[in-house]
Amino acid sequence: MSQDQDQKIADNEAIAIAQKWLEASAKTATNRQFEEHFNLISKKVVVKGVPDYDSISYDDWARQSEQEFKDGVLESVGYEGLKMVATNDHQIMFKTVETVCASDGTRRAHGVEILLSLEEDGVWRVTQERVQTDDESRHDGLMM
Repeated sequence: MSQDQDQKIADNEAIAIAQKWLEASAKTATNRQFEEHFNLISKKVVVKGVPDYDSISYDDWARQSEQEFKDGVLESVGYEGLKMVATNDHQIMFKTVETVCASDGTRRAHGVEILLSLEEDGVWRVTQERVQTDDESRHDGLMM
C-alpha cells in the first residue's frame, strides 16, 4: 500500500471520529444531557471568538450550559458540513457550521473550528474551539 493510501485511510478514520463526535455533541445538547455532553469536552478546553469574551474556560462553559439546560433555554443544536483542516494520531482539527436554536425561537448559525484530542482515557474531546467570523466561514465555503 502506498503512503497516499495510508493517508487516505487515516483521513477517513478522522472524518468518522469527527462525525461521531458532532452527532454525540448535538444529541446530548439537544436532549439537555449535561453529564454526557460535558464528557465530550476536555477540562483543558479553551473557546475563542465569542463576542465580548477574550476566551471561555471549561468551568465557565459548564456553568452557563448547566443553567441553560435546566432553564430549557436551548431547543436544539445541530452541525452541518465538515471540512478537515489537519490530523495526526492524537488530534483532529476541522471546521463545521453549528446551528443553535433557542426555545424563544431565535436561531444562530456560525462557523466553528474544532480541535479534538484523544485524551488519556481513550475519549476524543474538544480541547479548542474557535467561533469564526461570518466572512471567514464564507471564505471557507461553510456558509453563503
